[in-house]
Amino acid sequence: MNAITRLPFLADLDEDAEGALHFPEREGGERRRFRTVWISDIHLGTRGCNAKLLIDFLDNVDSDTMYLVGDIIDGWRLKKRFYWPAAHNDVVWRVMKRAKRGTRVVYIPGNHDEMFRQFTGMNFGGVEIRRKAIHQTADGRKLLVLHGDEFDTIMLAHRWLAFVGDAAYSMLMRLNLIVNAVRQRMDLPYWSLSKMAKHKVKNAVAFISKFEEVVAREAGARGVDGVVCGHIHNAEIRDIAGVAYYNDGDWVEGCTALVEHFDGRMEILHWADEIAAREREAAVAAERLAA
Repeated sequence: MNAITRLPFLADLDEDAEGALHFPEREGGERRRFRTVWISDIHLGTRGCNAKLLIDFLDNVDSDTMYLVGDIIDGWRLKKRFYWPAAHNDVVWRVMKRAKRGTRVVYIPGNHDEMFRQFTGMNFGGVEIRRKAIHQTADGRKLLVLHGDEFDTIMLAHRWLAFVGDAAYSMLMRLNLIVNAVRQRMDLPYWSLSKMAKHKVKNAVAFISKFEEVVAREAGARGVDGVVCGHIHNAEIRDIAGVAYYNDGDWVEGCTALVEHFDGRMEILHWADEIAAREREAAVAAERLAA
């Protein structure tokens, strides 16, 4: 049995598994509700995955529909070395539980979890697997939803180079873990070294801009009002030549999600900032009680 077939994501949800969760589901308290949530590039199975922040997000946010926009599980990394801590199980449990509770969950595999593309059109535990989807917003706009590697010239023309880049990126993410372990000991919030580096390197900035333009142009050619994707780990909302471009970011560097409000308004949630704001509010409230 290989690493992929051992993944709990492929198993049916065990209703009794909640007691074995490393991070038990939060009880009580109101959840922020949205019409739609998009998350991608979680990279379960890697040390860079910020599972703890994602668990907090899933315990505090609910929606009618959730799109998993690719690279949820990192098959590239798992083929080299199996790494699957308890917190990654907890993420899977929460997603599957959400589907069982009635949320429509649509999973669009990306390039790192491309092994699931062979199951397109099937349904596992309430999770629909699709190659792409058309989402209609509350205000009537049609959005093409896909991972985005289809428009990555490096992936299409130089697949070997993509693997080399993945190795370099993994090294940067290991440094990111060390930096944030030190920051946590100093009681400082999460900060992404890799995200900062990406925005400082001119070639990376140029690639991101070109990728966004290509995706928006292709979406416009397909007659939709906008496009939602992931892949490049760069959360963004832009209007490009009359086409709405949305990127939901990732849960390795930025820890972001794209959400649709019930009136059709779109917003990017930066979850590390959300947690920091919540902790500040709690500290202020505690000070008032102590006064």
